[in-house]
Amino acid sequence: MSQQCATSPREQVRPVVGVSSCLLGAPVRYNGGHSRSRFLTDELGRHVDWLPVCPEAEIGLGVPRPTLRLQRIGEADRVISSKDGTDHTDDLAAVADRRLEGLEHVDGYVLKNKSPSCGLLALPVFDDAANRVHGKGRGAFADRLTRLLPDLPVEEQGRLSDAGLREHFVQRVFARARLRLLLSDDWRPRDLVEFHTRHKLQLMSHSPEGYRETGRIVAAVGDTSREETARAYATAFHRAMAVRTSRGKHANALQHAFGMLSPLLDDARRHDLLEAIESYRVGEAPLSLPVALLRHHCAAEDVVWAREQTYLLPYPDDLRLRHPVEV
Repeated sequence: MSQQCATSPREQVRPVVGVSSCLLGAPVRYNGGHSRSRFLTDELGRHVDWLPVCPEAEIGLGVPRPTLRLQRIGEADRVISSKDGTDHTDDLAAVADRRLEGLEHVDGYVLKNKSPSCGLLALPVFDDAANRVHGKGRGAFADRLTRLLPDLPVEEQGRLSDAGLREHFVQRVFARARLRLLLSDDWRPRDLVEFHTRHKLQLMSHSPEGYRETGRIVAAVGDTSREETARAYATAFHRAMAVRTSRGKHANALQHAFGMLSPLLDDARRHDLLEAIESYRVGEAPLSLPVALLRHHCAAEDVVWAREQTYLLPYPDDLRLRHPVEV
């Protein structure tokens, strides 16, 4: 893969993202309504291709339909119809199995929260007398999906209102898409080396140990088969990207980039950049401030290594996910 063909931060891939159909505005909820998410449809939707799924519709439940609930039966939480007590758990879970071939190629998934089929976290579970047993339930489809694809970036729609969780999820989706594109091609060892080099700061900002682990795999790229190398690297890469970052880790990555750029800057620009990094580190400025300065100076001074770092442009700019101070 030549430099021209490689996906640079300025040549963003277009991820494929699974999504609960109702979040895109499809009227498939139990009451015939939808739960359209403006962030998904109006912002993220400009940059991704959707794979919409409504497990309840796929198993033949009509619209409108009786509500479902999670009910403790024996030692298991089951998805039960409130109308006639029909158990739909296995049918809903089987939707993930039937769609597995397609789901293996998606780069992320957004699930409807509070849904007995799609809810990912903290669903209420009841006994047969409608008494709440606990609040740690998970929808049948969501549970099966995450078991089949444990390293897939998956989030609930409700949690995406949190700026930090939203930014982390989108970062993982675009990073996964870039790696999928690389490994789906007839890649050569130098292509993996280049990919790893471009993701250095991004990996470091999430997991320094993950960066070292992926680096060891790249260093031994000629010692194992392409398939083994690809599998090992993908596993380590996704595990590293799944780690939540922090101000401290971001500041370290920013300082690393600054170190590459510093010899080319005069004292005033050095001071401004260091001040922006410190303002971010202490919570006084958004991450977008030092990143924008780094990008500006790297472009002005033609610092190719730093300019090509995915950390400086992990997803399209107009998503504006690094602007909130809390990120």
